[in-house]
Amino acid sequence: MSCCGGKGGVSRGRSRRLKPKTAKDMKALMVKEYRAHILMCRPKYYGINYSINPWMDVANGADHQKAIEQWNSLEAKIKELDAKVSCIPPREELPDMVFTANAGLIVKDTFVLSRFFYEERQGEEQWFEEWFSNNGYTILKFDHRFEGAGDALYIGNDLIVGHGFRSSLEAYTDFLEFAHPVKLVDPHFYHLDTCFCPLQDNDYLIWPGAFDEAGLQTIRGLGGKEVTAIESEAKQFACNAVVIGKDVILPSGCPDLMQKLQEAGYTPHDVEMSEFIKSGGACKCLTLALTT
Repeated sequence: MSCCGGKGGVSRGRSRRLKPKTAKDMKALMVKEYRAHILMCRPKYYGINYSINPWMDVANGADHQKAIEQWNSLEAKIKELDAKVSCIPPREELPDMVFTANAGLIVKDTFVLSRFFYEERQGEEQWFEEWFSNNGYTILKFDHRFEGAGDALYIGNDLIVGHGFRSSLEAYTDFLEFAHPVKLVDPHFYHLDTCFCPLQDNDYLIWPGAFDEAGLQTIRGLGGKEVTAIESEAKQFACNAVVIGKDVILPSGCPDLMQKLQEAGYTPHDVEMSEFIKSGGACKCLTLALTT
């Protein structure tokens, strides 16, 4: 009786395993290409232990278990959108280290380390410096107060830099060739990323009430499409969003802005951020984009 493959016998042909034909093919199999790479810090020690902005009230503390669940949901959504997440270890004495957006600013292969305004957060600086140094970045330090990607956001080839509450105008001297300073005037929106979010092609989300008139004109002069939050949703941190291509992750409870984003050609995703809003932060504050 004949078995498969030969005339009256078992086939003993060579292995037919598929092999990549080129080094490029091999790399494609071994190295996954992500849409973005984002730094986060797990909220193991997160809590409202002091008050350094109008949102923080030690008498209205965060629900720690709920905060962990919300952080996990944000991380899962980012990964679902095909982005890579790296995490810096949290420190027990630094509850706000979870807000990695404030760690510093990436300029090519250089990490511009933040100099925090408040003493409560200054202890974070050494740990962020260590992490970025260990990951191959050149470290640059300012002599003036500066709070990283909380106050400095790329839009196209330009850099919008906020000042007025946490970062000083003098901190941006070395960047003035391609940076555009804007003044923040509402203490509830003490960082630029709480009221402004670049999208694609110079488009942006904004709450205009957070800026002086000159700052608004600076942003609008770049020529992108403006997607404006209403005040009630701005105070829900609607503009504190994570952008991955045409996908935009923003806090739950912002239906007006979600509809506007859809009309502008974007795909919005919402995640619950209530426990972090109590500290004056949300989706964007919990992330630092390592790719620009």
